[in-house]
Amino acid sequence: MAEIRLEKLTKVYPDGTLAVSELDLEIGNGEFVVFVGPSGCGKTTALRMIAGLEQITDGTVRIGGEVVNTLPPKDRDVAMVFQNYALYPHMSAYDNMAFALKMRGVARSEVDRRVAGAARILGLAEVLKKKPRTLSGGQRQRVAMGRAIVREPQAFLMDEPLSNLDAKLRVEMRAEIARIQRDLAVTTIYVTHDQVEAMTMGDRVAVLRGGHLQQVARPQELYDRPLNLFVAEFIGSPAMNLILADYAQSNGRATLRFGKYALAVPELVRSRRPGLARYQGRQVVLGIRPEDLEDASIARARGSEVLPVEVDIREDMGSEVFVHFAVEGDPVATEEVLEAIEEEDVPGAYRERVRRGVPFIARLDRTTHAREGEPLDLAVTTERLHLFDPETGLGIYD
Repeated sequence: MAEIRLEKLTKVYPDGTLAVSELDLEIGNGEFVVFVGPSGCGKTTALRMIAGLEQITDGTVRIGGEVVNTLPPKDRDVAMVFQNYALYPHMSAYDNMAFALKMRGVARSEVDRRVAGAARILGLAEVLKKKPRTLSGGQRQRVAMGRAIVREPQAFLMDEPLSNLDAKLRVEMRAEIARIQRDLAVTTIYVTHDQVEAMTMGDRVAVLRGGHLQQVARPQELYDRPLNLFVAEFIGSPAMNLILADYAQSNGRATLRFGKYALAVPELVRSRRPGLARYQGRQVVLGIRPEDLEDASIARARGSEVLPVEVDIREDMGSEVFVHFAVEGDPVATEEVLEAIEEEDVPGAYRERVRRGVPFIARLDRTTHAREGEPLDLAVTTERLHLFDPETGLGIYD
């Protein structure tokens, strides 16, 4: 086991594309860190530079305190698990797991011991003689995991290992991988585009965008205190609702106004965000998570802060209901929105949505009385409001 330290890690391709920019990150001994972000954000490129599969343009990778920039992959003492399993089809599960050890000249008795141990951990003892084609997707992924485990490396590097599995199996396997990592206590970096995987598996989560590290923190901190609008929108499903609001404070009372609405800002929110005082008389970006809205008629915590809306779409999810509606006010033009409205087929649809109001979504209890085309009062959990600077996109905290 070993810590991994990335210092100003940078990758620029020959055509000038900046894939990773000055990535600074320290991963502790035995820690499970997840790299998450949209396609093209640089997460896989960073992982491949750590593994030695991608040349480093600038910066330093240290594994166990040793600079490994010029070491070939085989000498870095890390094991990779890929999304496509990369199993030898003509070999049994045992031989696939044992292959790297045999190539290194490890004694047969030691190979047997390590493979048997990994098979026991992974529940593969009954399939060691079988070829990959006779195994299920989950079993093939376990064999790929076993191949990494038997090497007893300093670190595991996993590149979207569950992306080829169906939804049910993904849930089972992500719990299995998290359990195995805890049992083995091996330093692990795991790459995924799935924020649910990131939030449920990682000790810490590193959110990347455009090659830049946006925030690294424990999952709950990412959810509760996103550093900027990108993290706020990316973490959480459905995504956070955002709208521009005017902030005013007088006689000890603070309000956020947008369209026909006015929300009182509790003292708890102001005490946690002392920097909000600087926005007196100015606009801020107001963020409300879908799960912080409740059907006011059945709300557990009844309060005076209510949004009267009209339901556009009701989506029954079984255990919960997603309600879509429009809110009067000015939309937040994040970079993602600006990029979208530049596309040929999007402007008309986007302008139509804005004309009707800013699109919002509420995540409600399945007992909600919401009906399409009918009015609905939504109670807002104002203690969990999120606030951002409209120019920089940074969260308003200190």
